[in-house]
Amino acid sequence: MSDLPRKAVTRTAKLAALPLGFAGRATWGLGKRIVGESAEIVGQQLQQRTAEQLFKVLGELKGGAMKFGQALSVFESALPEEVAGPYRAALTKLQEAAPPMPTRTVHAVLTERLGEDWQELFLEFEDKPAAAASIGQVHRGVWHDGREVAVKVQYPGAGEALLSDLNQLSRFARLLGPLVPGMDIKPLITELKDRVSEELDYDLEAEAQRTHAEVFADDPDIVVPDVVHQCEQVLITEWIDGIPMSEIITSGTQEQRDRAGQLLAHFLFSGPARTGLLHADPHPGNFRLLPGGPEGEDDWRLGVLDFGTVDRLPGGLPEPIGQALRMTLDGEAEAVYEMLCAEGFVKESIELDPDAVLDYLLPIIEPARVDAFAFSRGWMRSQAARIGDPRSPAYQLAKQLNLPPAYLLIHRVTLSTIGVLCQLGATVRLRDELEEWLVGFLTEEETEPADQGVDGEDEDACEVEETAAQA
Repeated sequence: MSDLPRKAVTRTAKLAALPLGFAGRATWGLGKRIVGESAEIVGQQLQQRTAEQLFKVLGELKGGAMKFGQALSVFESALPEEVAGPYRAALTKLQEAAPPMPTRTVHAVLTERLGEDWQELFLEFEDKPAAAASIGQVHRGVWHDGREVAVKVQYPGAGEALLSDLNQLSRFARLLGPLVPGMDIKPLITELKDRVSEELDYDLEAEAQRTHAEVFADDPDIVVPDVVHQCEQVLITEWIDGIPMSEIITSGTQEQRDRAGQLLAHFLFSGPARTGLLHADPHPGNFRLLPGGPEGEDDWRLGVLDFGTVDRLPGGLPEPIGQALRMTLDGEAEAVYEMLCAEGFVKESIELDPDAVLDYLLPIIEPARVDAFAFSRGWMRSQAARIGDPRSPAYQLAKQLNLPPAYLLIHRVTLSTIGVLCQLGATVRLRDELEEWLVGFLTEEETEPADQGVDGEDEDACEVEETAAQA
């Protein structure tokens, strides 16, 4: 029996206590103010207690509660600094660890799925988990052929817990809204619910990971561990060491931060173009920095884990994204507006000012306007404040825009990745990645090769040779 609380009444009670806790702390804070403590100190204490309770409950419950916490964690950089501080440590814990399930439960799952003699498949198997996530935990081992492996074991009852948690969280999504200003929490929870069955299916995850491992097998920058064995509730892949991205965020050098940021952007845009799949869970716990990049041992590569949630994009990221981005950079307000209407971002019943739409978009795409952009929490907070302030024109316009279902996951992954780049404080040559991988970003003239003459030679070169022959 797993220690994952599976009874709906138990999990519901824990989650339902969260809003009551928020209200209780607000009353406590008011009492502290009445007796003369400063608003600043009381506010910090209130935020710290809220963070501790919220993420303690989410982490203990695993399932959908922890999945929601991990999805929320990448937006931490959007919070005002005085609010973000108390949350940061609690959020990081969610990215890397959670309370483990008992060893007897792990052994029971392995016996059921791999057979009574499952231990003979391993030269070594560590009962203590190396990592834990929302629906399963990972154990380190050595496969019978000598390869070091990661053994991912799904929590019994994970599916029921996942849906139960997310349904309960959606009921008080409004109370969670202030955690990330300018973000609507309810659609995030809805989208997570839509992905539940896919994430529970280790067949699909293995297929997606094999595809990535094959495509990136000889890549100098990206490392994807291959699948060794897979069956229901158990997924065994090659083990990779490295520095967790969360550690780079908290204590990495600027060189490591910049390299991690560049590689993350590279993977975000090159992955769909090369594999037809978008890795859709870009929280820091799923990435590692590994030594031994193109420049030698002192360089770094990016290790990518967890392919349980992917978006299937056979042609790569949709071409209208690249076209709209380029036209926005060029200030083509009318053309951008027409494309947004055609793709469903503006409903037929809505009429907006194209110039106002352009003004709304330009600050958001600032990283694509320059050769290299320094992502920061300050920049992320300024964007969140601009869009989240009900008094601002950006807020009023954003309320009238629509997010078509086909773009929902792409939108969340892009925002999440930008959130991680801001947590890293990385300077990234984002435009390089867009020009190379985003279809439609470059004009036809920019993508066409130089004019070719006979047998592939440049026409200018042919003319020079002809002149020389005549002489």
